[in-house]
Amino acid sequence: MKLNILAFGITKEILGGRLVELEIELDDQARVRDLREALFLQHPELKKLNSLGIAQGSKYAEDSDLLDPTQEIALIPPVSGG
Repeated sequence: MKLNILAFGITKEILGGRLVELEIELDDQARVRDLREALFLQHPELKKLNSLGIAQGSKYAEDSDLLDPTQEIALIPPVSGG
């Protein structure tokens, strides 16, 4: 499955760009958790983050949500401020 992924913050550095097209072995019934696991395999540095949000379309996705490759996928790293 080909996915266009928007990466922000540290995830942009890990994936090598802000908009990245990735070829990931996932079936048509894949869920967001399957994408997360595949990303961790391809980019182990992502696993070191204390949180990693995944948005699908314009909302945060739950791990149990079906993955929709026609939607924009975004990786949201931990954010800190002060």
